[in-house]
Amino acid sequence: MTDRDKTEENRIKRKKTVTTLLANIGRVFLDFLASTGRVTLFLFQALSQGFRPPYYLHQILRQVWEIGYLSLPVVGLTALFTGMVLALQSYTGFSRFNAENVIANVVVLSMTRELGPVLAGLMVSGRIGAAMAAEIGTMRVTEQIDALTTLSTNPQKYLIAPRLLAGVTMLPLLVLVADSIGVFGGYLVSVYRLGFNPALYLQQTFDFMEIQDVTSGLIKAAFFGFIIALMGCYHGFNSKGGAQGVGKATTYAVVSSSILILITNYLLTSLLFEQG
Repeated sequence: MTDRDKTEENRIKRKKTVTTLLANIGRVFLDFLASTGRVTLFLFQALSQGFRPPYYLHQILRQVWEIGYLSLPVVGLTALFTGMVLALQSYTGFSRFNAENVIANVVVLSMTRELGPVLAGLMVSGRIGAAMAAEIGTMRVTEQIDALTTLSTNPQKYLIAPRLLAGVTMLPLLVLVADSIGVFGGYLVSVYRLGFNPALYLQQTFDFMEIQDVTSGLIKAAFFGFIIALMGCYHGFNSKGGAQGVGKATTYAVVSSSILILITNYLLTSLLFEQG
């Protein structure tokens, strides 16, 4: 084989490699667009059916109980130790610059704006998103959803709409509790571990905190709750393949909702504090 033939062969190989790479990128992009379209159609169907009677109040209350009340322990513990660690780490860093007096400000600002809604969203995603996907996925593979349709019960109205409504309403309440517990955790460490004056610490906390800090976190929480419920219901509703399919749906629900929470958090932060 001559040098010219080798050069031509290498050029063909490089061309095939580039073509294969572009084809893979295009395939991933098209799959992403297709998935986005399917989720959008699913969401449109759920919302269009959810505002029409009949309303299944018992299903709504059941989801409120499971998403709101039963998630309190895990969200509360997460917020408590997050606030405590945040106070310790802030003291370690700010003591190098003799700025220990801003620890209260850092704790309340971090918890209300970012850590409270994001950590609560991620914890609820792991607990509730997985449970939704597993429950609805099991109903799908065992043909219980088909049975609902046979009994003239709309699955979108009976299964999806109550979860979306409960997710949007309950997660802000959970975040409000998480904010309070997280700030309290920072107070405990600052006062009983680091020797801060209790009255001065509380005064700095309330003087620095603004209503926008709290409301921005609650707005984020409403979006996060909607994402968690949507992803859990979507992946569960479209699961197939028996137990293995339900397992995959559960994994996809948690991973997709967690990623969307982080992306949405950045977008909402940019929007809410753009002029800050």
